[in-house]
Amino acid sequence: MENKVFYEGQVLWSQIDANVHLRHSAYADFCAQARSNMLNQLGLSLSEFSKMKIGPILFREELNYHREISLDEYIKVTVEISKFNRKNSRFSFRHEIFKQNGVRAAVVVVDGAWMNLVERKLTAVPDAWLPVLDKIPRSEDYVEIDE
Repeated sequence: MENKVFYEGQVLWSQIDANVHLRHSAYADFCAQARSNMLNQLGLSLSEFSKMKIGPILFREELNYHREISLDEYIKVTVEISKFNRKNSRFSFRHEIFKQNGVRAAVVVVDGAWMNLVERKLTAVPDAWLPVLDKIPRSEDYVEIDE
């Protein structure tokens, strides 16, 4: 798990809901931060996105809960790519969120693509980014789509 962990942190009071556990939208926030950390560690920082006028967008986000996460717990979030289409740069990422005791609390899957921020249309990533994207940890069921 460790080489896929891209976020570790404490659950804050502001992330708790009326049922006194982690609110649903906080899961998405943790996963988004993990993806951002992962891309940054691989060399694709927000400034690089801005320079190329490209940004990631999501089409779908699916969250499966397994265990509650409570206030002040420390969590770890893994990221791995499960699908990638080199021609149109669509992707799927799978995240697992683990409680401080190592128990899996949730699985989050997102499907998305890259968007040209000027034209506001989907775009392929620059060829120079492909070697960086190849370094993203792959899921056991990783599929590269060629359509």
